[in-house]
Amino acid sequence: MNGTMNEVLLIAGMALVTIAIRYPMLAISGRIRLSERFLQLLRYVPPAVLTAILVPAVLMPNEGVLAVSYTNARLVGAIAAILVGVWRKNLLLTIVTGMFAFFAWQAVLSVLPHSG
Repeated sequence: MNGTMNEVLLIAGMALVTIAIRYPMLAISGRIRLSERFLQLLRYVPPAVLTAILVPAVLMPNEGVLAVSYTNARLVGAIAAILVGVWRKNLLLTIVTGMFAFFAWQAVLSVLPHSG
């Protein structure tokens, strides 16, 4: 019971810190006028953050070891998703294709004999 209470207090504390950090900017956001150029630059933030998260996860799936080969199922899935995304510009199809390629390639790799 004590462990559960500690977790609840920890989560509540994190929520309070998050609110304390973000609320002041939200409260004054209606009063601030941002330049058109700055708003254009802000449009690049989501793709940049997503890239920063995904590239290491795809290229270094094993504790920071660079894996750029056909044995990296994440890389195969990512390449398939990129190709379909650029070609069809359909988010759901891109996600489904990437996941299918990832799982299919993992299945293929699991039946191939390992050399080593």
